[in-house]
Amino acid sequence: MNSILKQHQTKRNLTTLVENRTTYNADYAELNIYETHDFAEKVALTFDFPVIATMLTGKKVMHIDGFKTFDFFPGESVVMPKNKEMVIDFPLATKKNPTQCLALGIEASKINEVVEKFNQNVAIEYENNNWNLDKTASHLVNNTEINYLIERLTCTFTNDSISKDVLLDLMIQELIIRLLQTKAKSLIINNPNQIFNDTRIGTVIGYIKENLTNKDINVNVLAKKACMSASHFHKKFKNTLGVSPIDYLNSEKIKFSKKLMKETKDFRMSEIAFKSGFNNTSYFNRQFKKMEMMTPQQFKKSLVF
Repeated sequence: MNSILKQHQTKRNLTTLVENRTTYNADYAELNIYETHDFAEKVALTFDFPVIATMLTGKKVMHIDGFKTFDFFPGESVVMPKNKEMVIDFPLATKKNPTQCLALGIEASKINEVVEKFNQNVAIEYENNNWNLDKTASHLVNNTEINYLIERLTCTFTNDSISKDVLLDLMIQELIIRLLQTKAKSLIINNPNQIFNDTRIGTVIGYIKENLTNKDINVNVLAKKACMSASHFHKKFKNTLGVSPIDYLNSEKIKFSKKLMKETKDFRMSEIAFKSGFNNTSYFNRQFKKMEMMTPQQFKKSLVF
């Protein structure tokens, strides 16, 4: 991303030290790159179209209705509905180390087109007939697929090429689907009213939560719980949540391992792995690093007891 920002800086004009805006346009989408070079508080932004905002450098403090105030760091994104205000503080911005963020706006007509296709193929049955990205905000942390897509989109937006609009069309469609899958995942996993309990995917999610440390769980076991063949279950699960059943299972085990590490400093890493449902430490280490961008040992050292 650093090379993309350097390329952007050769094109943009700096007219203000707070949220200086540069816009790149394409069919049914626009990319705005904001740069702040000075300390500022309570800067308000709204958009008249849905946006995904992603931090590039520095730190923001975000105030969004419906969320507790949170720190916003590189690698994180927020999905904002149109006309929803976000109020921003810039505690660390300086001329030497500016805070930089991008906001990708997508026309509602394009979102609706992709949503309609998504609805026809998603695995959550009758409940899942009204997806959209235009109602509530979402805060995404360490979502590798979305971060990678946004980096590719930024590179394509800031480059002039004959195939630019065609490439952007494909990538924006994929980004919308990834965001919808993230929304599906959030609703199924965190839904307080448990409205998905009667669906096959919801049943599997519940089973995983109740049997997280069971080392005998595999795709065949989960498929049987969903009353599907293994191949059909794998496809439906991934279409709905954006991850494979095993990747989801491992992510829940990693989440549990982090909880164990936060609660006690006495367990050896091999004990943490075993108690979290992993058969061996090396596989646990690989999965932890893949999902958390650091080793379990590094995570444990970062904890303050």
